[in-house]
Amino acid sequence: MTIQPSHSHGRDAAHSHGSLKAYIVGFILSIILTIIPYFMVVNHTLAGNGLVLVILAIGVVQLLIQLIFFLHLSFAPEQRSTSMAFVFTVLIVAILVVGSLWIMWNLNYNMMDH
Repeated sequence: MTIQPSHSHGRDAAHSHGSLKAYIVGFILSIILTIIPYFMVVNHTLAGNGLVLVILAIGVVQLLIQLIFFLHLSFAPEQRSTSMAFVFTVLIVAILVVGSLWIMWNLNYNMMDH
């Protein structure tokens, strides 16, 4: 009688974890995407809204890099449930953030003297 380890769940372990090369590439990209906005702020490359938009865009790219390289999020058929759970989470967070901003804007508009 053969007993499988409980952590394998009948799947090949190589498919559930990334390689060392993938982790190193993800780490290097994350460092680069952290250093770029830092030097943009320190050297005053952009000012005002332009800087904020660039930092926000780089932050979104870094989020995607970390999701792909470290959390191994993909839309492969065997990971469809994980991907759909992530999409649902993003949708709920977006509804909460947009709804909160809308409520705060309405409160500010309605409470100010016109």
